[in-house]
Amino acid sequence: MRRPYFVIAIAIAIVLVGTNTSGIPVVGSVTVAAQPSAPRTFAPERFYNTFSGAHPPGMRIKTGERIVTKTIDASGMDWNGKQVTPGPNPQTGPFFIEGAEPGDMLIVTFETIAINRTTAYSGGALAPYVVTPGSLLSRTERQAPRANWLLDKAKGTARLDNADIGGIELRLRPMLGCVGVAPARKEAIATTTPGAFGGNMDYAGLTQGVKVMLPVNEPGALLFIGDGHALQGEGEVVGTGLETSMDVAFTVQLVKKSPIQWPRLENDTHVMVLGSERSLIEALQQATTEMHRWLMQDYGLSERGASLLMGQALEYEVANVVDPRFTMVAKMRKSTLAGLKRDR
Repeated sequence: MRRPYFVIAIAIAIVLVGTNTSGIPVVGSVTVAAQPSAPRTFAPERFYNTFSGAHPPGMRIKTGERIVTKTIDASGMDWNGKQVTPGPNPQTGPFFIEGAEPGDMLIVTFETIAINRTTAYSGGALAPYVVTPGSLLSRTERQAPRANWLLDKAKGTARLDNADIGGIELRLRPMLGCVGVAPARKEAIATTTPGAFGGNMDYAGLTQGVKVMLPVNEPGALLFIGDGHALQGEGEVVGTGLETSMDVAFTVQLVKKSPIQWPRLENDTHVMVLGSERSLIEALQQATTEMHRWLMQDYGLSERGASLLMGQALEYEVANVVDPRFTMVAKMRKSTLAGLKRDR
């Protein structure tokens, strides 16, 4: 992964102690590389339950700066196991990005997403939207209790804190359920909800190393992050991941005058679009349309060319089917696009 800072060569004049063969003092200069600036730490003290441009910035940052911070879990419990604010999904931030204006695209690169405590919790029953009505009526438990999980960072595993699944250990895959900016039209949207601004997308692939691209709707963008999951299955079918707190490090970049309609992601293997709507078919339509637009804008494909390629190479994932809006992911393999010229 490319390092999230720029190394700028600067010339520094240094007086050299010594003389030439004629006994005349010599003054020389060498060129050295500037050291990367130290990361800036943001220690959150106040958290928010809406994505909104009305919240005061917690920190102002510039593009290229490395920001180190923390998120608390979806119920408002911090890394010390202390309840610090009400849920659901309290957000760290917002971060005001210097120079960000409506119509720009914000790129957030997550260098670190790592658990910072040894416990997590999850839902204990399949969510109503993911099963048949008959299965709901036949349930023995109307309100399943939370399940508690033990996290082992050194081993990279999670284990249920009872015998319901026979002591099986699952591999950790830390992710953020929420990454969003202030929505358009001065809206304030609950942190349980995803949309064109990002938000509670609950995509299991939003892990360490990804780049998240978001539309800028308000001056400064106002970036929020939160809702860390130590692990989550696709669809988030019990209504939660393994909810816990996180250590997070990220950098931001701006692409000026480059509006996008829906969140875009990029990792080592794929470029992706996340569409979120009340029905899965509408979410799929939004993700597919934005992917089509992306291929034409940045990869030089015609409308027909993008359609032909997507028809045989497009992939889909279900990100969430439990939030107020469901989220679908349209994906293209970067290896498939390798022969196309990319504008940025």
